[in-house]
Amino acid sequence: MASKPSIPKGTRDFGPVEMAKRNYIFNTIREVYALYGFQQIETPAMETLQTLMGKYGEEGDKLLFKVLNSGEFLSKFTSEELSTLNSQLSTKFASRICEKGLRYDLTVPFARYVVMHREELQLPFKRYQIQPVWRADRPQKGRYREFYQCDADVVGSDSLLNEVELMQIVDEVFSRFGIRVQIKINNRKILSGIAEVIGAADKIVDITVAIDKLDKIGIDNVNQELREDGLTEEQIQKLQPIIMLSGTNDEKLATIADVLKDSETGLKGVEELRFILDTLKTVGLKNEIQLDLTLARGLNYYTGAIFEVKALDVQIGSITGGGRYDNLTGIFGMPGLSGVGISFGADRIYDVLNQLDLYPKDSVTSTQVLFINFGDKETAYCLPIINMVRAQGVRAEIFPDSAKMKKQMSYANAKQIPFVVLAGENEMNAGKVTLKNMETGEQQLLTPDELAAALSVKA
Repeated sequence: MASKPSIPKGTRDFGPVEMAKRNYIFNTIREVYALYGFQQIETPAMETLQTLMGKYGEEGDKLLFKVLNSGEFLSKFTSEELSTLNSQLSTKFASRICEKGLRYDLTVPFARYVVMHREELQLPFKRYQIQPVWRADRPQKGRYREFYQCDADVVGSDSLLNEVELMQIVDEVFSRFGIRVQIKINNRKILSGIAEVIGAADKIVDITVAIDKLDKIGIDNVNQELREDGLTEEQIQKLQPIIMLSGTNDEKLATIADVLKDSETGLKGVEELRFILDTLKTVGLKNEIQLDLTLARGLNYYTGAIFEVKALDVQIGSITGGGRYDNLTGIFGMPGLSGVGISFGADRIYDVLNQLDLYPKDSVTSTQVLFINFGDKETAYCLPIINMVRAQGVRAEIFPDSAKMKKQMSYANAKQIPFVVLAGENEMNAGKVTLKNMETGEQQLLTPDELAAALSVKA
């Protein structure tokens, strides 16, 4: 007996309703990116291993899916060689049999794209990319081996107006979704400045982790944790105004500027944040933006502003993140190209919209009207009318078989089709059709023109 079909662990099928919801997410993000002058690119699912290896650290390299050069290639090996091959795949034989890998994120392929197409690109280059990525991770709840990223980046410009626009994009996208969010912002230079001022450059991660627990464990326990991390009493004392930071964004910046008065790097970070926050005040955001010193995304990657977005009405991790980096293309031998980018977490946004039931009804329903099939003569009468309705942008279908009325109505209900059109002998003789509202049961006798007009209003 044939075994039951299955899919690889950590991957998913998406049915029609799920796809409609996902497309609503992607289309909303796509529309907002386009509003701000971002252009879409796509890169191949596979990149050369040379492009991918060594860009994500040792752990990241282990999570790369490698692709065999050819299915036939291994047939040339003896069974003894194959067992050796299995045990040494990652080292001795890897480059001989695998030259390609599935992309791990969209950032490295984007850097490769910029270097390869440098001559034809207009800088600053504003690109967005919505594509799947793959990671050979251990699948668990909320973590998949194949998932989508929705990235937007501006490269070739140091202007902080780019950061401002990205925050406006985040604000607009979540306003359109109807999700209340808090945008958190920090600056890598401020974190470096804090470490510099207290003389603990190697402890910045420990410091942010400890500060982040203030609400949960209180100031005394935070200070105790810092002691355990190896900070001196003097260093901990200097950190107190930072740990107890409160008030408006402006008040927080004033406190930080005072603590960092002897750090050139730190004050540069304060200045950058002040510009971003002041400019955002003039354009006005619908969601709150908050300076949060515990935010420490990708410490070895980001060099300026860093952002993260939290949903306010659902318990879930960050649903968008990003920041400024100084040397995107340096890994490919083209130094000095600064950029700033964000990435929307489509899978998490999907979960939030589901939990809060925020999908617009028309984004999930596919067909808007079903024409009932009473037989050949009636179908011939209906087909030109269906064409007319479709020309008005109404999604319409006719049941392909003249099945029992109950079966056709069940089909309409199962697909949540809001309207049904019936055209039997009486309607045909009168040159009309009956439009039935499946929700209310209300029926109207209409001419084809009236039907097209009524449905296009409802669409």
